[in-house]
Amino acid sequence: MPVYISGSSLMRHGIQGLLSAAINGEFDILLAEALDLLSRDQEDIAGIYKRMQFAGIKIITLSEGEISSLHIGLKGTMNALFLKDLADKTRRGLRGRVEKGTSGGGIAYGYQVVKQFDANGEAIRGNREINEEQAEIVRRIFREYAHENKSPKAIAAQLNNEGIPCPSGSTWGASTINGNRRRGTGILNNELYQGKLIWNRNSMVKDPSTGRRVSRQNEESEWIRKDLPELRILPEELWNAAKARQAVLDKAKPALWQTNRPQYLLSGLTKCGVCGGGYSKINSSHYGCSASKNKGESVCANRKTIKREILESYVIDALKTRFMQSELVEVFCKEYTKHLNVLNSQKDATQKRQRVELDTLEKERVNLINV
Repeated sequence: MPVYISGSSLMRHGIQGLLSAAINGEFDILLAEALDLLSRDQEDIAGIYKRMQFAGIKIITLSEGEISSLHIGLKGTMNALFLKDLADKTRRGLRGRVEKGTSGGGIAYGYQVVKQFDANGEAIRGNREINEEQAEIVRRIFREYAHENKSPKAIAAQLNNEGIPCPSGSTWGASTINGNRRRGTGILNNELYQGKLIWNRNSMVKDPSTGRRVSRQNEESEWIRKDLPELRILPEELWNAAKARQAVLDKAKPALWQTNRPQYLLSGLTKCGVCGGGYSKINSSHYGCSASKNKGESVCANRKTIKREILESYVIDALKTRFMQSELVEVFCKEYTKHLNVLNSQKDATQKRQRVELDTLEKERVNLINV
């Protein structure tokens, strides 16, 4: 399936290849249809222009001709405003659909798209209805969690054993069911199941250091709420029972630093030899396959466990007997030195290139001041 990457991102394979080829001096002129096809991000297009200038490469577009600093300033600003205006228009359109009681994007598990067409034959988007087969799975999850006190792991394992596909079509996991209560994700936290649509709970923001979009929770005052009783799947008492159990479990949770810090020598370093998943602490004393424990034997049949102290002793003994031999140490030192030299060479080349670029920019700054 093809992956769409926004034109506002530099993390595109073609752009990265272009920058690499420019540094290596593989071309003299960069020809494009228009400047916004390189990037619509103001900071990124300025960065591309700087790199091309440094490499002595002219940027020429069919729309603007040869690109100068003036084009970068004006067109970069216009393209950035275009992106913002487009995003605002899209959100206004989605908000209008939500306020009419239709979908603002995406279909939650338990629902399906209603295919309808207007008088002109155009598809009417956003309508949905309950998928009774999936809705019964939702009710089952809530019953087992709230009334039978089953954990999300146990529920997920049973669903996998029965071959019931999860929302993504693969295998169920505890996080699919438990989700994040604060962000409203996961089966147990989807308020649409009680007939209440909440839109604009989260928004996507681009991280300037990576170019990737990350999710941020909006202020509650910005949320859009809509009652949709026709889409209710759960009775009120079942929803409330699940919320009550979540509240009890929240109070019993240890502090975040106690659960997230690696506690043992091999924490996060071992893998299952059967499925390749994590091989971690499954109880107070033994390591085991996380996928088999959390998702059931239908995902991984490896139920073998090993005591933590024994596994650690095996690893330490192997280091002593196999890797501390003089000939192996010599090979390791040789390879380590070789790799370190490569890293240092790359670092020196990068620093040299940056110093040259800094000198060039400093000269340009002085010339601008003198003018």
